[in-house]
Amino acid sequence: MTVWEELKARGLIAQVTDEDEIKKMVNEGKATFYIGFDPTADSLHVGHFMALCLMKRLQMAGNRPIALLGGGTGMIGDPSGRTDMRQMMTKETIQHNIDCFKKQMERFIDFSDGKALMVNNADWLLDLNYVELLRDVGACFSVNRMLTAECYKQRMERGLSFLEFNYMIMQSYDFYMLYQKYGCNMQFGGDDQWSNMLGGTELIRRKLGKDAYAMTITLLLNSEGKKMGKTQSGAVWLDPNKTSPFDFYQYWRNVDDADVIKCMRLLTFLPLEQIEEMASWEGSQLNKAKEILAYELTGLVHGEEEAKKAQEGARALFAGGADTANMPSTELADEDFQDGSVDLITLLVKTGLVPTRSEGRRAIEQGGVSVDGEKITDIKYTVAKENIPENGLVLKRGKKKFHKILTK
Repeated sequence: MTVWEELKARGLIAQVTDEDEIKKMVNEGKATFYIGFDPTADSLHVGHFMALCLMKRLQMAGNRPIALLGGGTGMIGDPSGRTDMRQMMTKETIQHNIDCFKKQMERFIDFSDGKALMVNNADWLLDLNYVELLRDVGACFSVNRMLTAECYKQRMERGLSFLEFNYMIMQSYDFYMLYQKYGCNMQFGGDDQWSNMLGGTELIRRKLGKDAYAMTITLLLNSEGKKMGKTQSGAVWLDPNKTSPFDFYQYWRNVDDADVIKCMRLLTFLPLEQIEEMASWEGSQLNKAKEILAYELTGLVHGEEEAKKAQEGARALFAGGADTANMPSTELADEDFQDGSVDLITLLVKTGLVPTRSEGRRAIEQGGVSVDGEKITDIKYTVAKENIPENGLVLKRGKKKFHKILTK
């Protein structure tokens, strides 16, 4: 099976500009392609996971990836898939986020010996002269055509700022620069980026008279058509300090039955033959498939050792065991206690088991919270510091979310 055939069989490919040409370059290992990452937070998240896995797959086949960090475009904000304008970030925040992205990407991509590049579009976007850009690039874009793009159509009713309207031009200019600087003639990205990517191929054609190509990858959606990678507490991050390896493992261990095999195909590096065997599994075997999925993805992001710890911790808990060594934990300081106690709602928020106090109150009232195995329905329930054992107190929300409380 060729690289291209495997990408198709896994369901990774959504739209392409010239399938025959892209297929030829990818299969021969001669493609130099890029994927852009805007530094909107201090960690990559599950939404970036698909792109990172694609880069890794194609690099393993001899192709050269370019990870383009949006130090420039991040100052504008991509309107794609947004119902409102993104919050503006300072240059310092953007730089901090870029530094965090770099560390995480190195787990997936081999940047040694020119096998891959990491580039920041601030290097060319922040020094542009506005009038020169209008004359040089602006003339290549039709406003009429831009307004037919899905990313803009969704926003026209609510209001689209001129700042965001320029995002397509900036992203297209990135492709134009990467083509000239590094011979990059292919851009990959999420399916919601299609219009922006076509803007880049058209700019290269008009300015340089050359062909460039675009391919979008399938968005990671669950069986209900909703984007995956969100929990009640927020996004599922790749940074272990924002989403612990245990919680990351648990997220994939608890995916819906209908989504297990699809996630296996899209995200793991398991052979397709093995995945197809699991596609016929039912009942308790599906739980085994979920364990395999969770283990594989946790290993990819956090390493084999953390994946083993997370799996052992999860198995011990669900078997009713008392081994909490690998459970995510929070250590309380003296200032967290008032008169020697701390209320349960505060603990739920502090551990990230709920995003807000009102959510915590609701979870307790509905009987979804327990402390060391005892269900608590009193929203005024408190825990005394002296009653927290040395090996910790276990909070549980719902059937599958655990967190250990420790004291200094």
